[in-house]
Amino acid sequence: MQRISIAMLVICTAFAAIANAKPNVLFIISDDLNTHLGCYGDTVVKTPNIDHLAQRGIRFDRAYCQYPVCNPSRTSFLSGLHPETTGVCDQPTLLRKTRMPDVIYLPEHFRANGYFTAGIGKVEHGGHHEINWDLADDFKDGGADDEEARPATRRAGRARARADGLPYTVERATADNDPENTDDSIAKKLVELLEKRAGQDKPFFIAAGFHKPHVPHIAPKKFFEMYTLEQMKLAQVPPGDEKDIPPIALASKKNYQPDMADDDKRHIIRAYLACTSYLDEKIGQVMAAMDRLKLWDNTIVVFIGDHGWNFGEHNWWAKASLFEESCRAPFIVVAPGAKSDAISPRVVEFLDLYPTLVELCALPAAHQGEGRSFAPLLTDPQQAWDKVAYTALHPVPIGRTVRNERYRYTEWDQGRKGAELYDHETDPHEWTNLATSPEHQPVLKQMQTFLHALPVATTQPAPTARGKNE
Repeated sequence: MQRISIAMLVICTAFAAIANAKPNVLFIISDDLNTHLGCYGDTVVKTPNIDHLAQRGIRFDRAYCQYPVCNPSRTSFLSGLHPETTGVCDQPTLLRKTRMPDVIYLPEHFRANGYFTAGIGKVEHGGHHEINWDLADDFKDGGADDEEARPATRRAGRARARADGLPYTVERATADNDPENTDDSIAKKLVELLEKRAGQDKPFFIAAGFHKPHVPHIAPKKFFEMYTLEQMKLAQVPPGDEKDIPPIALASKKNYQPDMADDDKRHIIRAYLACTSYLDEKIGQVMAAMDRLKLWDNTIVVFIGDHGWNFGEHNWWAKASLFEESCRAPFIVVAPGAKSDAISPRVVEFLDLYPTLVELCALPAAHQGEGRSFAPLLTDPQQAWDKVAYTALHPVPIGRTVRNERYRYTEWDQGRKGAELYDHETDPHEWTNLATSPEHQPVLKQMQTFLHALPVATTQPAPTARGKNE
């Protein structure tokens, strides 16, 4: 406890020196972004601006969402509560309207404590408007996940993909001024808002949600031209990989594609990386505004993807799996007084963000929350840490997984439909399920203890919501 107190004293002292004012918060959310970024070790993707952002602060190497689908994940980190608690396990469900009328979302807690708050783009799930902001603009596009709100050409693209048996269609390049490029408008609005709020006495909490690299994979042509098909690295899938995986884990006929042609795989990955580079350009525009307005010294910047995304590992594509690639996502924090150009190998959960920001900004504790502040890691990213991360998935039966620094353990229907145990020290690709290995039973029991400490959700998504995980 003494070590944590000293670390927090360093951070709080740094904040106190910033014109006796509370720090601003800029919270940037990308949609469906996995860790295929330069700062996470990918040597093909071009993300110089996100990489530079990571150099300014701390890149968390083991950061995990609580649900590998947009709405449940966002509801979780914006409320600081597990999906097991919120019962929000699908795209349509609204937490405040149907589950917890007294919930206080993260921006609302800041607003109640003297902050100007704004939500730009997709912060809540598309079309959901539960958070009370001082200013909100989601550009009225219905959200990237709203099938009916898409233009007919985009719906037709989805229909083609389904007819071809692919998880989603390979989308087209666009002109620079194409109205499909919503993130252009989001970046412009965000920069304008930063210009208006810079230098004002009232601190701000601004959340900006960029749509890319969410499907449809549409981006200006120049970003597609950054990549060739030959550059695209395909995931290795050992022969018979599926034999030790519980069948329920691979049950989705859309996501599980064991027979996809390599050329289709390369087209899909190329389109995704093009959209990632498009997103990176928008992040660069925001960072340039931060430089110009001299906001870095009194602003906490958080950058995350709302969950991960599979590139064919285990022959699984897109999200909605309990494999590492869907559960793990980018998580970068830049804060005054914190370490820069640092990597933390410690486990953090997305719902930890709520109590961390509250602590860093010296706000009263929220009346709800199940996360743990990782503020101490901002000054000592390597310090001892005993955190584990939980992720859930709610088809029928439910899947639940827990991750510590070395192992991932997953149960389906509380083990009745199978279990998985992977040792990331020796098996980072999760190719060998050790759940039935006699010598790993002590580890299995320890991971079971961690997993069973999280109560099973008492509410289930509506039956019609099954499969609405796009």
